Amino acid sequence: MTKRQTKEPGRHRWRLVANLRRAVFMLFVFGQTGIASYYLLWVLPYHGGTALEISMLVLFAILYAWIAVGFWTAVLGFVIRLMGGDRHSIVKRHTKAQLQQTPMAKTAVLLPVYHEPVHWTLSGLKAVYRDIERTGQIDHFEFYILSDSRDPDVWLEEQVAWNKLARELGGEGRIFYRRRPVNLNYKSGNVADFLRRWGKRCTYMVVLDADSLMTGSSIVRMVRLMQREPGVGILQTNPNIINGQSLFARIQQFANRFYSTLFASGLAAIQMGDAAFWGHNAILRIEPFMKHCGLRKLPGIGIFGGPIMSHDFVEAAYMGRAGYEVWLEPALGGSYEESPPTLADELARDSRWAKGNLQHLWIMLTEPGLRFAHRMAFLNGIMAYVASPLWLAFLVLTSIAAANMALSPIEYFPDGHQGLFPLWPEWRPEWALGLALSTLALLFFPKFLAIFDAIIHRYTRAFGGLPRLFLSVVLESLISVLLAPVRMWAHSRYVVSALLNVSLQWAGQNRTEETGWKEAFITQLPGMLLGGAWSVFAWSLDTLFFFWSLPVALPLVLAAPTAVYLSRVSLGQALRERRLLLIPEEDKAMILLREAVDYRAREPSESTLTPLEQAVLRRDHNRLHQALAWDHRRGSRAVELERCVAQCLEQGPEALSRSEMSQVARDRQSLKALHAGAWRASPDNYWGRAITRLSAETYDTQV
Repeated sequence: MTKRQTKEPGRHRWRLVANLRRAVFMLFVFGQTGIASYYLLWVLPYHGGTALEISMLVLFAILYAWIAVGFWTAVLGFVIRLMGGDRHSIVKRHTKAQLQQTPMAKTAVLLPVYHEPVHWTLSGLKAVYRDIERTGQIDHFEFYILSDSRDPDVWLEEQVAWNKLARELGGEGRIFYRRRPVNLNYKSGNVADFLRRWGKRCTYMVVLDADSLMTGSSIVRMVRLMQREPGVGILQTNPNIINGQSLFARIQQFANRFYSTLFASGLAAIQMGDAAFWGHNAILRIEPFMKHCGLRKLPGIGIFGGPIMSHDFVEAAYMGRAGYEVWLEPALGGSYEESPPTLADELARDSRWAKGNLQHLWIMLTEPGLRFAHRMAFLNGIMAYVASPLWLAFLVLTSIAAANMALSPIEYFPDGHQGLFPLWPEWRPEWALGLALSTLALLFFPKFLAIFDAIIHRYTRAFGGLPRLFLSVVLESLISVLLAPVRMWAHSRYVVSALLNVSLQWAGQNRTEETGWKEAFITQLPGMLLGGAWSVFAWSLDTLFFFWSLPVALPLVLAAPTAVYLSRVSLGQALRERRLLLIPEEDKAMILLREAVDYRAREPSESTLTPLEQAVLRRDHNRLHQALAWDHRRGSRAVELERCVAQCLEQGPEALSRSEMSQVARDRQSLKALHAGAWRASPDNYWGRAITRLSAETYDTQV
């Protein structure tokens, strides 16, 4: 499909609609921001007559516009849904009968993993496989587990679990496993490695995350939509958060599931065919993706140099530059993911995302040929984190202004003001109150607009009924207020660290553990000290200023207990039993979700041996790993591998570094030698003791 072909008459009629919508949208956002900034100008004592007040005004305008974008997106989503959906979306273009008659095409389902819980992750893939199987279209799909895991105990377990999964599902020749020996360019490099090796086997690829679940009917529908829309390069669904257990996860789950109905509908209506790509739970056309979406290393310095960490928005922008459309279609449904279980885990994830999103500033400003909508998507992602230090800066400036008014005499000729007449400071508390209320309305009105939408479309019962839904919204709003300053402080630190190019460690996500008191106080102590110091400072200046500071200072002071109690599974489950923070998938579980939970609950019997020890001692495991290994004994490497094998047999695997053990486990001859040598070891040797433990276990083994 060439660029010219995608611009046939009628193909891009949606662009006129999109441009009109975006113009009206920006008119509302900037018009409202202009009015609010005018009010602030007259609320300030010197009406912008000082450098301090001008700085406050600039920061306020930026932040108010940022909030207004979210507000008007929700309003547009409400209007779109009130009109029965967006008639210009690609889902509305094709009837159910037309889609059912559309032939399928070969599609790869990719699952990139990096140090994830093995059984838990592959159980999710198993549920997706079974659900596609129920559609009768499984022959059109191939599944690829793409591992970047470095720890031998992890990737050896992955290989065994993959082999077991393929045999259990009858998926030999359909479910594949590949581990890259060298981890380059993060997840995007992993997908690129797949494309170089197998990209020409399939027409499309569906990319999942370790916690992703997608219904078979949704995936099949996406393939058929891509078949009918040759100009579409990426089709993205809106993932809903599920399986929340802790109070924190259930809060995030409810907010995502309930509010995203409006926000996703509004976002899709604004972006249309210039949507963003979120990196997972989407389908991509492989040929143009391979041709146009390769990621170069950034040529700048510091954070703006080296590999691109957050690849998804960039790939969507490159696809759009090549003339292909990128669509977000919330109406597709059937797309799910999971939330981090604790505040600490969410913030750890945000520390990586902040750096990746800030990198996009270079691309947004320097990359030629990108569509304006995709540049705005970059800006939106950047502001998701930069807004926090801007808010912090605004609070600092207001504190300085309050200190000046309390401690310094009134200046009638501020900042070089000249003339015969002084500049009289004026205070308009009623205007300030009105401006504060309008800002709160922008933040909280969309939440209650979502309740109106639920009443109009009659789905309040799916969220526990109207009274419980209302209580859930109030509870979520209160906790969001409690978390906002904590996130502001954390994101501010992450932005500064990113700009200083502080290196980050990438690791698998915590799925179950609660936050302990010691961990909470260690991680939250800087913010707690900041909040306490600010409150003391505010009290020393003025009682009214002290009370004004409490909505920010108090959550910071309480950050540690907040993090601990939000991580508690017992609190989350207590609310679920009372049908609060309920989502439709909990009230009436789908087969896919029920099977995923069931498969994950069937934990394999625990072994006292590590996966590495089993790879050496168990004949079936050893043969499997040999079949997946290569012959690396060439030249000086052969001598090194022989030394490592001898040392491992004599002292055990702990005598080798992780890198050395990985090299041994990747070599066919070394695995064979380890198996033979371990079974000849004396009883008091490391491997002799391991054999004793193996013999005591009650699972089937062949030796």
